[in-house]
Amino acid sequence: MTEIIRSLQRDLNEFGEDLHLIGSEKLGDRHPGEHRDNFGAGAMAAPATPEAAAAVVRWCVENDVPIVPQGGRTGLVGGGISRPGELILSTARLNRIEAIDPLARTVTVGAGVTLQALQEATAEVGLIPGIDLAARGSATIGGMIATNAGGILAFRNGVMRHQVLGIEAVMPDGSLFSDLTRVLKVSAGPDIKQLLIGSEGAYGFVTRAVLKLESFNAMRATALVGVRDATSALALIAHFRAQPALQLEGAELMWQRYLRDSAGDKGFDLDWLEAETPAILLMEVSAASEDAARTALEDGLAALWEEQELTSGIVAASLDQARRFWALREDGDFMYRHFPAAPSFDVSVPPGSLDAYVEGLRTRLKAIDPSFDAYVYGHIADGNLHISVIGDGGSAAAMKPPIEDAVYTGVEQFGGSFSAEHGVGTEKRRAYLAYGNPARRAVAQAIKAALDPKNLFNPGKVPYRAD
Repeated sequence: MTEIIRSLQRDLNEFGEDLHLIGSEKLGDRHPGEHRDNFGAGAMAAPATPEAAAAVVRWCVENDVPIVPQGGRTGLVGGGISRPGELILSTARLNRIEAIDPLARTVTVGAGVTLQALQEATAEVGLIPGIDLAARGSATIGGMIATNAGGILAFRNGVMRHQVLGIEAVMPDGSLFSDLTRVLKVSAGPDIKQLLIGSEGAYGFVTRAVLKLESFNAMRATALVGVRDATSALALIAHFRAQPALQLEGAELMWQRYLRDSAGDKGFDLDWLEAETPAILLMEVSAASEDAARTALEDGLAALWEEQELTSGIVAASLDQARRFWALREDGDFMYRHFPAAPSFDVSVPPGSLDAYVEGLRTRLKAIDPSFDAYVYGHIADGNLHISVIGDGGSAAAMKPPIEDAVYTGVEQFGGSFSAEHGVGTEKRRAYLAYGNPARRAVAQAIKAALDPKNLFNPGKVPYRAD
């Protein structure tokens, strides 16, 4: 047991069951999540109430103990890494869905609730959170707020910043900031909650939130369509978004290498796909009935087949087949089984610039090493691409700086971002300093200094201090 845990037990014993303190011996039995160093601190506090969380933070401030906020530990950029001498502050027990208001279409929820648990609860009243992502089973609402998560529905509903109506959080001085507003329209001075959204735990520890809810329609049809490029896929998306009786529920593009390797890993038959198809669009629509959704999808594809030079297509014949379609896109673990150290990236560019960006990326990678290739896939309707660079013998992992430059070159000029939805954490420190906006960095550091002068909240992560 660490000295931090012993001291917390002595000084905060009045919280009883409202505060679980966990040492390295018990953390060793838990999965650390996406990064092996998430439990490096060997000490965790798991409060069950905002008041207990605030008491922990005040104790840490008084004793100069750095705090690492953690949610579901699904982050891919090392934002939850902790080290000896730090204290992990977990949202795991702040896991109550407190109130669902079907009329106002809002939900008040604890930061430790997983997205999937929230989806299941709100579906009972015919509603759904306006955000969805592949890690729904483990990603928590607090972590999604801290990273300003995006996902599958961002093209339609925006990112997490657009879903949050109100926030409660423990600030770096240990005070409890509570603004659990449940309305959309608020014009009453600066919106302080926006500081916390996307701050990656550097400005405070989210304990509760009020989120907007959207309508849910299970009457869906799903298709895989071979397209010549992103521009062709975007034309399909525009067509279906313009249909008044349809709702576009998803639009994901997979370039050829990703689809073929994903399908091979899962035993998915691609005999229907023309061999040289450059990219494949996964598209899902909803309508008044499953028949209406399927008919509209088939008719729309037929009408655009020649105009957009579509090469192949298949519409799911069952819910199970639709799930298998989505698994091709969402289950990307195969990449790291074949290429364990493949450098991975998460960029966004305006949708109309996707083809130029991808073509330039491949040229830049080949200039570094002719063996280099990339898995490219993502949320095409909002321009968010996920990229994993692969090469012979693991050489890509050994050349990360020039690969980063190849990936990030042109992103800002196109009007995009070097980090679209995964955050910055520790993995993107070089990119943040080299490709981030200098004025934005300066303001972020000034806010950090004002709110957290001791630099105790998630130190060593974004926003990086000037020193």
